[in-house]
Amino acid sequence: MADATKEAERLPYRLKEPFITTTELALFRALTEIMGGRYLICPKVALNDIFYIVRPNENVHFFNKFFRKHVDFLLCEPKNLLPVFGVNLVRAASKTDTRESDKFMDELFTSAGIPLVHVAANEKYDAAEIMNLFQLALMKIGGTGALRVQRNSDSVPQCPTCGKMMVLRIQRDGPRSGKKYYGCMDSPKCDGMIAID
Repeated sequence: MADATKEAERLPYRLKEPFITTTELALFRALTEIMGGRYLICPKVALNDIFYIVRPNENVHFFNKFFRKHVDFLLCEPKNLLPVFGVNLVRAASKTDTRESDKFMDELFTSAGIPLVHVAANEKYDAAEIMNLFQLALMKIGGTGALRVQRNSDSVPQCPTCGKMMVLRIQRDGPRSGKKYYGCMDSPKCDGMIAID
């Protein structure tokens, strides 16, 4: 009876097994061997942990495109954890056909200036082939040698009061009526704002 009560009180969450698939684990091991200590390899990173939507109140329809999606591996600089490469396993239907989700991922990373390496899912990986894919991905965004991650000038500022993301708004009244400004997304709890000249 006590065991049944304990089971009923237990939260309805269970550990997912395995955390990563056999092909993902094989690629993780290959990347670890190839990269050594040059980059920190983070598996299954959510896209909304890497990217945010510019002017979210105007671009709400873009949210579903990356909500609950992840990149298989994100390679980051060890010192500051800045993203340097994305690595995604692809399972294309044929050599000439690319899935829509793969195309979107490619556009997303390329627009941020981060090379996305597409690796065909396999149980074994050749180091030379993977390095070639990294070179191709780097060339695709116009990078050579050491990668410089481009930062978009159309970025949304962080709230100077609480540090959360800000939202583009229009002043309704007062001397700045009709003027655009950035207001904290946590308004009215937070009154942080940045005027746009």
